Amino acid sequence: MLQTTEFALLRRLAAEQAESRAPSLVAAVVRGGDVLWTGARGEVDGARPTDDTQYRIGSITKTFIAVLVMRLRDEGLLDLNDELDKHLPGTSFGHLTIAQLLSHTGGLTSESPGVWWERAVGGDWPELLGHMDENVLKLRAGARFHYSNVGFGILGQLVAELRGNSWLDVLNTEVLAPLGMSRTTPMPEAPHALGWAVHPYADVLLPEPTPDAGAMAPAGQLWSTVTDLARWLRFMAGDAGTVLHPDTVEEMRAPVAVEDAAAWTSAYGLGFQTWRDGGRRLVGHGGSMPGFLANVVVDPATTTGALALTNSTAGVGVSALSLDILKLVDDYEPAPPAEWRPLTSVSQDLLALTGQWFWGPSPFVLRLSAGGWVELRPAAGGGRGSRFRPTGEHTWVGLDNYYAGETLRLHHHEDGTVSHLDLATFIFTRTPYDPKAPIPGGLDGRGWRPID
Repeated sequence: MLQTTEFALLRRLAAEQAESRAPSLVAAVVRGGDVLWTGARGEVDGARPTDDTQYRIGSITKTFIAVLVMRLRDEGLLDLNDELDKHLPGTSFGHLTIAQLLSHTGGLTSESPGVWWERAVGGDWPELLGHMDENVLKLRAGARFHYSNVGFGILGQLVAELRGNSWLDVLNTEVLAPLGMSRTTPMPEAPHALGWAVHPYADVLLPEPTPDAGAMAPAGQLWSTVTDLARWLRFMAGDAGTVLHPDTVEEMRAPVAVEDAAAWTSAYGLGFQTWRDGGRRLVGHGGSMPGFLANVVVDPATTTGALALTNSTAGVGVSALSLDILKLVDDYEPAPPAEWRPLTSVSQDLLALTGQWFWGPSPFVLRLSAGGWVELRPAAGGGRGSRFRPTGEHTWVGLDNYYAGETLRLHHHEDGTVSHLDLATFIFTRTPYDPKAPIPGGLDGRGWRPID
């Protein structure tokens, strides 16, 4: 990056470390497939931490669990609307759906019953389940967002049951190894930072325990590095390799429940947090465990992302830091638009469909893009429009906005010529209210005319 950009980033990082009294603090910027900048302040074992120094990432672990669940969904081994009882019978919360657990809308208690799980050695699944009676249900399912660490402990067990292996083994095999994230582990492996609590009124430290959380581990167990989390940011932006289809990643990023209803700046999707900031839609997740704070955030539209990790229990604004880093990069070195390139091949039949269509008297425009994808939007101004991915010779499925999930279907006359488009019963024709098309309600036989 430019020297001015790097200086501004280092200045922001240094100010956070000094003012928040962080034992150590690391940060990075990614864009596309590249790590553009990394920075570090403070010390780990008497030296500057590096891109390979492990920190505990806390609840960022949840994003990995969510990916494992979505892989199961994509393979047809579960449906997000399945009640938990279908796969993990015999619980007091079996009526909750998998989607509700992923989006923290099941109404489950935020923490596991018993002692504070983040600082205590965790038991196994039967032990955790034995403590969870009907009292763990705090709110009506689906009523509102209520963050639940317990919910992701349950999802980790769901993955283990359906795969016949521990969630950690499944994670290593299906996600970490394919993405080359060899330094993301359940327990620390050298070089790694020690977790500290910083005294509120004196510059002294207290070491924090980092026990194995047992059945609660899926909520916050993992340790990782700048290098590995930079790859995870690329994943969240859509570069999912062979692990997930990009459409599934996009589905996970879509807001399901708003966290701050009055302001609507923060929401939760299917295992991913999402934010609205300065007109941008950002995605990522925060993490907090005794001795550690972490945050990852990326703008999928530009693939520019930032991360920050520290080994302090509280007081270090890693979320604000990562957002500020993102803003600095956008201000100093904004991402250029993707280079336009013409299509390398095109179906003449699809090309003939482009241009103006009418829903009643309202003009819409259909555009063609790579892979046979089409976009149908109002010709002018706002309104209902979506992108569509081909699902058959003459069908497409909506990917976003009003028509997400709906089928766009092309119809022909008996002689083979194009008749109309049918989109969720809305008929689109080449001319307004084409009398040759099956317009719902029929048409006045006298056609278009002036007022009598």
